[in-house]
Parts: sequence; structure tokens; C-alpha cells
Amino acid sequence: MSRKELVVAVTGASGALYAGRLLRALLCGGHLVHAVLSRYGRYLLCEELGWQPEKESLLEFLARLYGEDVRAGELREYGVGDLTSALASGSGSTEGMVVVPCSTKTLSGIACGASSNLIERAADVTLKERRPLILVVRETPLNLIQLRNLVAVAEAGAIVLPAMPAFYQQPKTFDDLGDFIAGRICNLLHIPHQLFPSWTGPTDTHAQ
Repeated sequence: MSRKELVVAVTGASGALYAGRLLRALLCGGHLVHAVLSRYGRYLLCEELGWQPEKESLLEFLARLYGEDVRAGELREYGVGDLTSALASGSGSTEGMVVVPCSTKTLSGIACGASSNLIERAADVTLKERRPLILVVRETPLNLIQLRNLVAVAEAGAIVLPAMPAFYQQPKTFDDLGDFIAGRICNLLHIPHQLFPSWTGPTDTHAQ
């Protein structure tokens, strides 16, 4: 499997588990990940997953949390305010972008083309260059403004993948739920994985 070069942005909607499991899957798979964390995305990783940025880098944290296999890939982190980054230019070589979790604030910025920070600008670049942009929106319930923003980004070419894990695979842990979302993202990026079993139909006659 060839190595992909992807942007992964983490914003401040609750759901750090989804970001962590996706980063684990991509890095263990040997891919190059350009990570951009918003201010509250960083706070989220600290509060929900236990990152200690004053003591460890993001990669060191992921290795502590998920094991040394994450070092099979390459992780580069960028400041959310760094609009001079290569991620802000369409001449870059990335093959897609995922915002996971995606707050409705970030959704709004992307829908409006605001490009007020590196996450919004990188998403704007991804859309204009016709690369896959996957937004893992984590909010409920949704108001009319948010629904219209979802329509706007979908019309612009983004893929809206709400953080809605399935249960047909009979998950046993929270990680199983996170892996389902990570696996669906990998499917859309054409990255093979074994994060959850595919649905193959009912296993007994009671479902008929």
C-alpha cells in the first residue's frame, strides 16, 4: 500500500476519541499526517484523552496511548495561526483532509470560505483543488443555521460524515466505536483497514 499524505485537523467539539483513533490508524499504516489543532482542539485532547503537552509531543503522546507502532508513520504539527504554511497553498501535495471532530464554528468558517485560520484555509484549499474533504461533525441537536452550513459544504464538494458509530459490529469498548468512524474515514480515502468488520447480512433467521 502506498503512503498517503493527509491533513488531519482537530477542533473543539467533544469527541477526541475519534481524532485519536484516526491518527492511530493512519500513523500505524505508515502514512504522513499533517496535524493542525485549534486552541480548543488541543484542550480537547488534554481533557478527554490525557495529553500533557508540557511534557510530551503529540507523537510521544500517541505512542504512549496507542503503542510504538504509531511511529511507522510520520506526524508533522502546524500552528493553527500559521497561514504561511504549505498547507495554505494549493501547490502542496496533500491528498485529502479530515476535520475530526469538526465543531459547528469550524463548519461555519468552512461553509463561508472565511480562511481565518490554517484549518479553514487548508479546508478551502482542499475544496478548490478538488481533493477529498471529510468533516466529522459532532453536534446534536442541530439548528437551522447549522443544517444550512452542512448543505453548503456538501454542495461545495465536502463529505459530511457525522460522528454516528454503528452497532452491528457489536462493539465492546469505546475504542471500537472510535474505530468505526476512523474506518469509515479510511474507506472514503481509499485506505485499506481492518478497524471493523463489514456488514455481511443477518447471521440468523430471526432478522428475516
